Amino acid sequence: MSKAARERSARERLAAERKRQESRSKQRRLLAIVLGSVVAVAVIVVGTVLIIDQQRKSGRAEAHKGALAPLSRQADGSIVMAKAGVTKPELEIFEDFQCPICKQFEESTGKTVQQLALEGKVKVVYRPFHLFGQQKDPIKTNSLRSAAAALCVPADKWVSYQETLYRFQPAEGDEGFSPDDLVKWGKDVGVTDANFEKCVRDEQKKPEVDAMTKYALQTRGVDGTPTVFLNGQKLDTNQAMNPGGLRAAIDSARAAGK
Repeated sequence: MSKAARERSARERLAAERKRQESRSKQRRLLAIVLGSVVAVAVIVVGTVLIIDQQRKSGRAEAHKGALAPLSRQADGSIVMAKAGVTKPELEIFEDFQCPICKQFEESTGKTVQQLALEGKVKVVYRPFHLFGQQKDPIKTNSLRSAAAALCVPADKWVSYQETLYRFQPAEGDEGFSPDDLVKWGKDVGVTDANFEKCVRDEQKKPEVDAMTKYALQTRGVDGTPTVFLNGQKLDTNQAMNPGGLRAAIDSARAAGK
């Protein structure tokens, strides 16, 4: 091999080695960026979880802010939210306050439901019941304690208390929803009934919750939460949890005169 060929070969090997080094350097920089992003997200997530947990343990409940359609309680304990004279379409929401998907429903669609009722476009019926955990255990009965407490709350405080229960929903496996918290949150949102605390601590509304649970599971065939019916027809969960989809379904029912 000539001297010129050897020099050219050496230059080519050097250039190739530089490219490999540059490639490895780029990969290391990219990896550092990705790892840094993952760490940052993890810190945010952990911090958010800790904040929410701390709020649940020592936080103060807040009354709902903003206008709402009139609220009233039916004989079976369910809550109606509707403007005077509005009877159709009827939107029924079967919910369990220990249900994480119910919390997601409230966060994604709750405001839309309230706004549609305020606009006089729908009659909303909230039907809380006890789906999660049938054993007599502090953790297993979170949904029972919260539902019974919610039925102790006057109708006009329902939305505030409902929002509070989802805001402070305990993580799965946590005891949560202690009688002390349930009483405190009611007072925070403005419940002044002298019997409220006793009602909560003694679970005086348990018979009503049991009856509502039987109605949901046996009469209406509810097999999960949240379950949403529009004029008696079960809505697809994806549609119910999509504000635009829910509004469209209600508008369609109204246009059909249902």
